[in-house]
Amino acid sequence: MLLIISPAKKLSANSVKFDDSSTVEFPDESKELVSILKKYKPADLSALMKISPKLGELNYERFIKWKYPFESEEAGTAINLFKGDVYRGMDVDTFTKEDLKFAQKHLRILSGLYGVLKPLDIILPYRLEMGTKLKTKKGKNLYDFWKDKITEKINSYLKEQGDNILINLASDEYFKSIKPKKLKAKVITLVFKEYKNGEYKIVSIYAKKARGLMSRFIIKNKITTPEDIKGFNEDNYFYDDELSSENKLIFVR
Repeated sequence: MLLIISPAKKLSANSVKFDDSSTVEFPDESKELVSILKKYKPADLSALMKISPKLGELNYERFIKWKYPFESEEAGTAINLFKGDVYRGMDVDTFTKEDLKFAQKHLRILSGLYGVLKPLDIILPYRLEMGTKLKTKKGKNLYDFWKDKITEKINSYLKEQGDNILINLASDEYFKSIKPKKLKAKVITLVFKEYKNGEYKIVSIYAKKARGLMSRFIIKNKITTPEDIKGFNEDNYFYDDELSSENKLIFVR
């Protein structure tokens, strides 16, 4: 069973490295993207990514300094670098060595710049969302750039594990980078809803944290079957069998 999540916009100011850290799967593709982004001025990056001038300047400096192999002190493991709502819910700082070992095998982070990341891959801080309309020789956006590469890599991870179950905890923006028709897996999407005004609704800020809590639940309990996922009851969520289907497990509170 393989679990996929999205990266985060918010990053840690402190890098973390481990002796058993790993390397990114697509260094050449990342180099190609950075070579294009280095030609953008701060204001251009702000317009491209729809971010503030301050963030445009920050990411301009990041791309200018970006160099592979990563020797900068700012480089660190992906799972520790990201600090958004999903990762706060996951609370990686409390993971044991066994937790990290399990995550390294069963968790993948989709990325606009790196394609797909293992938790312990060493990366440099960046901002490049999958939905960015960055023109390359391969097309008008990052979906065109990555084409089938992310899907093929996910297939290879599943083959290594010897099963075909993909648990989707990624946002729609990132899951769109995977080609379902070419994916050799059964995809099960996990959804989190809140009861408001007489009905269950998805509330983005709560759903993001819940994805992290679920990731933590799976990793901490070393879960490898979809059936065991249904036991998730963190933060007052519980599995709703009536709302759920074979390919979509819905948790409510």
